Amino acid sequence: MDKKVTVVGAGNVGATAAQRLSEKELCDVVLIDIVEGVPQGKALDLAEAAPIEKHDSHLTGANSYEASANSDIVIITAGIPRKPGMSRDDLIGTNAGIVKAVIQQIVKYSPNAILIIISNPLDAMCHVAYESSGFPKNRVIGMAGVLDSARFRAFIAMELNVSVESTHAFVLGGHGDTMVPLPRYSTVAGIPITELMTKERIDALVKRTASGGAEIVSLLKTGSAYYAPASAAVEMAESILKDKKKVLPCAALLQGEYGFNDLFIGVPVKLGAKGIEQVIEIRLLDDEMAALKKSAAAVEELKGVLKKLG
Repeated sequence: MDKKVTVVGAGNVGATAAQRLSEKELCDVVLIDIVEGVPQGKALDLAEAAPIEKHDSHLTGANSYEASANSDIVIITAGIPRKPGMSRDDLIGTNAGIVKAVIQQIVKYSPNAILIIISNPLDAMCHVAYESSGFPKNRVIGMAGVLDSARFRAFIAMELNVSVESTHAFVLGGHGDTMVPLPRYSTVAGIPITELMTKERIDALVKRTASGGAEIVSLLKTGSAYYAPASAAVEMAESILKDKKKVLPCAALLQGEYGFNDLFIGVPVKLGAKGIEQVIEIRLLDDEMAALKKSAAAVEELKGVLKKLG
């Protein structure tokens, strides 16, 4: 392969992302984790599946970042999940330290890479990655909107009993309770869902989308979602690697767009070989803009916690 992607964190999200990348034959994949043997074992397991899945992507597992040298893209999943009794500030502090340490190594070995951030709390970790890397804003991208939109699309397809391929949806804002699904811009074969179902049903789907991650956590009991988050990151990576210029909702650093400054917020962007090639501004109604401002305020609050932690 002439492209190389490093996935940092060999847990469920990272390992699944490595699987998707290799099986789509998009690139060679390096899987990095601090736990000895885990990335090596998972990479070997995936390599042994290659003859069956019929791909020739090369997979490497490592504990050292040297193996990641000259990566085109680095997908960062590293961090700990929130545990019982742990405050949000505790989670931010711990994961900010982890992400910062990861970024220092990435900058050393892959100074021209594009970063896709999955680590939580996502919006805050995008700020950590941006400030720690010194990379231009087009090369630091948060994975949130693609996942949230996919959940919304899945629920629309279930509700209307139609193919998911016929659905389109947009979810803006921060990744969490304050995300902003936009029914007006969500369609089935070009038909707005506002024409296909009642406001009550739409509101129910919007609510389910906002708590999509929590719903899976409550079902799994001892873990969180990983198939859909991994697929979302890989869709972003594919658009970059193939210079497809897909328009996808991603967390991007806004500097004036939508009226926000120096904040990572989920908005539609064009993803190509240079990373974020354009932030696309869409017209929002007053209530939609109010919801986006509320979401931005939540991100601003996370940013404030980071500043307090130093």
